Formats: sequence, structure tokens, C-alpha cells
Amino acid sequence: MKQRSLILLGLLMGQSQHGYQINEFIERNLNTITDMKKPTAYATLDKLNASGYIDIHHEQEGNRPPRKVYSINDKGRKLFLELLIENLSDFENYQYKGDIGLMFIDYLPDNQCIEALTARYEKNKKTLELYLNMPTHAMQRGVNLAIEHKIVMLKTEVQFLKDTIDKLKSNDI
Repeated sequence: MKQRSLILLGLLMGQSQHGYQINEFIERNLNTITDMKKPTAYATLDKLNASGYIDIHHEQEGNRPPRKVYSINDKGRKLFLELLIENLSDFENYQYKGDIGLMFIDYLPDNQCIEALTARYEKNKKTLELYLNMPTHAMQRGVNLAIEHKIVMLKTEVQFLKDTIDKLKSNDI
């Protein structure tokens, strides 16, 4: 819940928003950082409200049904800063699902290993290209740092896969 709370509180640091705005932003801009879905976002917002970290007021526009507008309060700002410091200073032990396959690679013939790893290589390379072509964010350096981190990680993965495929092709493993 800490990461989800950090995301939601961080989005509310800039301005009060209704749930639709928050979820649209997450889907459009943060899908590479979080897999948080709408029901989870709303449940987390409700928990943050129940714990006194955010306030909710209702807004009515025209004939539309009233909608909840979420705002961070002083207690929420304090929690946000605590979670932010904890997140930035925390060690992360990455567990790549693909490493499981690498552990058992000896059970496949080399040609199938090469084919599977080449498919993985191409997917990573395509994702890397997307990140490399993202425009820089003029207002917030944090967005640029998150994208730069993804690029570095993907470049490393792409290089590892290329080297591994080359080794398999030359029977050097």
C-alpha cells in the first residue's frame, strides 16, 4: 500500500483532483511504473481518507451526478514526504521473471533458446525505443529521472540478451 499511497498522494500534491482525473493520469502516464487499476486506486483513496491523510468534497457540474474531489491535507503532506524519503532511500532487490527461465535453459536445445531470447530481445528493444523517443518533461525533473532509470535498465537488459544470444550461437556458454 505504501507505493500506491505515495503515487496518489504525490498526484494530489500538485492539485486537488477527482478520481477520474487521477485514474486517467495513471493509465496514460504511469503505466510503466505501476499496474494500479481503478478499483485499487479508489480503495486506496478511501483508506487515505479514512486515515485522515486526504479530504474529500463533492462537486456538481450541470446535470452530471456529483463527483468526489480529493485533496491532500497537512497530515497527508507529512505522510507523503515520509513515504518519498523511504522510497528514494530503499534498496530494491529486482526479481526478473525471465531469470527463472535462464536457470533452466539447459533443458532446451540451443536453437530454441536463441529463438526465445531473440523474441525477448526484440520486445525489450522496442520498449527501449519508446522510452528513448519520449519527450523530456520541462517542469519536473523527477519524471525525467524515472524515464532515464527505465532507459538505463532496458539498455542493460538488451545488451545482456544480445551477449547471451551471441554466446549461444558461438557455443561459448
